[in-house]
Amino acid sequence: MSGGGNWEFEYYTNNRTNSWVDNGVLYLQPTFTIDLVGANVLANGVLSLWGGAPADLCTSNAFWGCERNAAAGGNVLNPIQSARVRSVNSFAFKYGRAEITAKLPKGDWIWPAIWMLPKNNEYGQWPASGEIDIVESRGNPGSCKGGVNSFGSTLHYGPGWPLDAWDTAHADYTHTSDLSDDFHVYGMEWTAGGIKTTIDGTTVLDHKFTED
Repeated sequence: MSGGGNWEFEYYTNNRTNSWVDNGVLYLQPTFTIDLVGANVLANGVLSLWGGAPADLCTSNAFWGCERNAAAGGNVLNPIQSARVRSVNSFAFKYGRAEITAKLPKGDWIWPAIWMLPKNNEYGQWPASGEIDIVESRGNPGSCKGGVNSFGSTLHYGPGWPLDAWDTAHADYTHTSDLSDDFHVYGMEWTAGGIKTTIDGTTVLDHKFTED
């Protein structure tokens, strides 16, 4: 429920209402928490994601991510249910290319993201061990800054979170139409010399590594 520590107002759950596969396509769809728990619980109740089986274990309790108490915290519970896919236990690599064919969502307050995080924090906690953001976009109309017709690619790194050097490895891309209109191929190529991100073969971020 912590959204990775940035207090997003959705929480992620393993529920076929929010994530499912149909004809080989993975769908991620947000829904309203109030439809699940009711208005009183949303405003005054407790939401627990602790779980007891492998399929419903809470993945992180940082920033009260596994249990929230609306009455004690003074805020409503996360009003949106959503989903995310974690491949940390099934897929990891050093050097190579990853591609994701995706149609980004359209709608206010939606922030679709395709990230890569380290399987092991070899160099310390975030961002010391790195983060590769292939895509970070928004669902707002293209007329808004950072709207659904654009996205950013970013590398996060540095000795600690106050010294995240993301602005030295960031690029923005604007498409000719909404990225929600069709599927596009988003790519990330990682070599010993650097990291490059692409959309449909067009380079977005091309960050070269230096010896120091």
